[in-house]
Amino acid sequence: MTPSTTVPSPLRLYGRDDELAALESLLELLWRGDGGALVLAAPPGLGRTALLRAAADAHRGRGPVLYATAASTGRSVPGGGPVAPLGPPLTTGLPPAAPYPVIAPEALARRLREPGAGHPLLVCADDAHAWDPASRSALALAARGLGPGSRTAVLLSAADGTAFAGLPTLHLAPLDEGAASALLDRLTGGTALGAAPGTSLGTASGTAFGAAPGAAFGIGAVPGAVPGTEGVDPVVRAELLREAAGNPRLLAGLTGRLTPDQLAGRTPLPYPLPGGEAVLAAHAERLDGLPDRTRTLLLLAAAAQEHEPEGAGADALLLLRAGTRRGLPRDFLDRALFGTTVTDGLLQRAGSRVHFAHRLVARAVLHHAPWPHRRAAHELLATLLTEAGDRVFPGASSAPPPDAPATAPPPAPLAALVQRACAAPGPDAALAARLEAAAGAPFPHAERSAALARAALLSTEPAQRAARLAAAAEQAGLAGDPALARALLARTGPRAPGAAGPAPEPARGLAPYVHGMLALRSGPAADAHEALLAAAALLGPHDPRRTLDALLGAAEAAWAAGDALGCLDAMNRLARTPLEAGLEHYRAGMCAVLAGRTAEGHTLLRHCLDPAGDPGAPAALLRAGVAALVLGDVAAACRAGARALAAVRTRGPDALLPQALEHLAYAELRAGRHAGARAHALEGLHAARRTGQPNSSAHLHAVLALAASVAGPAEACAAHADAALTGAGPHGLAQAVTLATWARARADLASGRPGEAAARLAPLVGTGPGRGHFAARMLAVPCWVEAAVLGGRQPEESRELHAAVDAFASWTARTADPGAPAQLARCRALLAPADEADARYAEALAHHGRAGGDFERARTHLLYGQWLRRRRRTREARGPLRDALVAFQRCSARAWADRAAGELRAAGEPVGTPRNTADGPLAALTPQQLRIARCVAEGATNREVALRLSLSPRTVDHHLRNVFAALGIRSRTELARLLGPVY
Repeated sequence: MTPSTTVPSPLRLYGRDDELAALESLLELLWRGDGGALVLAAPPGLGRTALLRAAADAHRGRGPVLYATAASTGRSVPGGGPVAPLGPPLTTGLPPAAPYPVIAPEALARRLREPGAGHPLLVCADDAHAWDPASRSALALAARGLGPGSRTAVLLSAADGTAFAGLPTLHLAPLDEGAASALLDRLTGGTALGAAPGTSLGTASGTAFGAAPGAAFGIGAVPGAVPGTEGVDPVVRAELLREAAGNPRLLAGLTGRLTPDQLAGRTPLPYPLPGGEAVLAAHAERLDGLPDRTRTLLLLAAAAQEHEPEGAGADALLLLRAGTRRGLPRDFLDRALFGTTVTDGLLQRAGSRVHFAHRLVARAVLHHAPWPHRRAAHELLATLLTEAGDRVFPGASSAPPPDAPATAPPPAPLAALVQRACAAPGPDAALAARLEAAAGAPFPHAERSAALARAALLSTEPAQRAARLAAAAEQAGLAGDPALARALLARTGPRAPGAAGPAPEPARGLAPYVHGMLALRSGPAADAHEALLAAAALLGPHDPRRTLDALLGAAEAAWAAGDALGCLDAMNRLARTPLEAGLEHYRAGMCAVLAGRTAEGHTLLRHCLDPAGDPGAPAALLRAGVAALVLGDVAAACRAGARALAAVRTRGPDALLPQALEHLAYAELRAGRHAGARAHALEGLHAARRTGQPNSSAHLHAVLALAASVAGPAEACAAHADAALTGAGPHGLAQAVTLATWARARADLASGRPGEAAARLAPLVGTGPGRGHFAARMLAVPCWVEAAVLGGRQPEESRELHAAVDAFASWTARTADPGAPAQLARCRALLAPADEADARYAEALAHHGRAGGDFERARTHLLYGQWLRRRRRTREARGPLRDALVAFQRCSARAWADRAAGELRAAGEPVGTPRNTADGPLAALTPQQLRIARCVAEGATNREVALRLSLSPRTVDHHLRNVFAALGIRSRTELARLLGPVY
């Protein structure tokens, strides 16, 4: 019996499935008698050692293991380190429990060159990059010679793969968010929803592989859970995951230094977070072997990133000036800043920016540098930035404001002030105040956030510090970085007003306001509504601007949730706040519409279509677009949406980009511009994901589902609708739910499934608890009437249909939507007696001629042609059906075009042969027989086919018999099997 090659290991690992598979492949070769080598390359803390230990543990029962660990000096180690055959379980990162004989690298290399005998040998060399060059070369040479029959395998771990070029190398990446989150749950004793458990090398033996504090266990061997934790607060979780940056050893260190109250969000997080010293020191060890001038440049590069938004790197020209001022040779600076060899690959250039190869290296450089050197670097950069004199007040002179006191220091660039703050030895109230005052509107939101966060660190009063952190969080949210915003909020302390001690009145509502604005884009709409109302009450007497934004946000949250009364309440509260004329018209108009005074509201909202004041203000333009949609003026909505998008692209904030694209895409849908709507919605979806706005993603998926219900394919419509419902349901986004359901129903209609479409739409347009969003349900009425009639409901028997059309007629009389009269006439034609339907269809087509829009006009042509053909007016039916086909093709509505083509073939006019039917047995079927065969193959009964194709059940039965005879089959199952690959 062949022994199993499953590798048992007690080590539980997170996010390392690919790496474990590579190790298992190497061990399987070894157990078959063949050798090989593999280098695991990664910066400190990513789990090189954990993987080596897992492999050694797995091989222990199959043969001897030699495990070598370099001395932790950070320099080349002559003679390498202790090499010992592993026996008892090891403690990761610590020396073996028992003394083992030391084997020099030369002896190890000779051992590797000897022919294998006896049991297969596994050699694990940890931190092999720290060996001296001669030993590394000998080890690499011996490892390259391993192959079939050698019965020896070598696993090396190194900071990078350059020292062992030519050997197979596996680069470890940081853990993804899911794996890091699962590890965090293990560390804190919690369980995240949907978190995958750690995996091991093969089948786990059921025992945990422990790791000592500070050990490089990396990916899954974790110490005991933090005692007393009841679950990690979501904001604290986001901060820990963000700070650890996928480094599991760092995540363990950070988590282990927090108290249960800090993890639960009951007390503020310290800043900087403690616990990362061991990982930073491991990164810094690599610096000790570098020349002095290289270390000086790295310190300048790390310091120059402090005034930049996170991830932006440093300005190469600023570093060039700083290095020159510090006395570094120009040729060295050119090679270092525009190459990588001088800095040992630690610096990388991207355009005019310089980045560290790994995020933690920059932090390690600053952490490792002596304070006098670090302070000198910050002061030098501050001097250079002040000398440059740019970006003091962009677009303005560098003179101080006219109301500045005579003793006030002259204004300095914001970046220079941040560098001064980094050089401050401790709290400095005056410098903090200067930073806060300088972080004004001309600067990008990300830079303002960084400056305010630095000002908070310099603050001497805890309440002032919390207020500045909340202001920094607000700016981070506007910059499209909600994770950073939540991390900054986590440092402000408890969210209950006054819980952290007395605070200035204007600051009491700031943190709740930021929490509410973040929830508006990423949380339950009802929660955001209540949070913003509470924040407005706190801010009202002291901060009119934020009070206004909070109430507008509360109204937006209620609108998204379909809560008309909540929206009306928030709008009414705005009356207590001083408003400019345009905003007052918007408030009063929306209140009137929501209260049922539609004519009055529309009159007021028309004043909002061309905002006064700043013509490029994104918020005002977005409100103009909303007002236009409420009015039904889709052309004005498209214009306002395009202007709002241009304003956001030009002036920001980044957080508004998904909303601007969503509003424009929805306006284009209403106008029948489906291709443009799809393009803008796709861009908006990417922006929403980039800026962490899942609620916007749900709305944009709904828009994309509506676009796909026209252009297809049906699978895309279903996928986007499902994504919208998945995101919208838990957060109570009734508008997205309504639009996604409507999209699925419209796709059902395109595919000839009116019964399913009617079943989806009936609750939306009804009056029960499942009714659709108050602003969108009327838009779905024409689809429901069409689906119900085509599905077999007799107009004279349906009181609900007539009531819905009457309500739609009332809405049509109030709206400026140019397509509404045509859709109303079409609904009435569907419900009209035979002697009135002709006139109703003619009326609908006349309205379409005035309103424009290919898609809706084509739908009316299709329904009219179907009605004529059902009345056996086949020759007359061909004209409307032909017009429908051409119009559907013009607007790329493929499924609808296929439906129109089928009707036209049934009316006796030849149309292009359906896909894959030109040859083979299907070519023998008539167009009508082919349509019936397709429906039956989809599982429809004869009665359902008759309803779908406007035929009698007897006619369907007759044609189906002929289909069976022509194809030589006897059952519906055979028909479905025959048509399956084709359709």
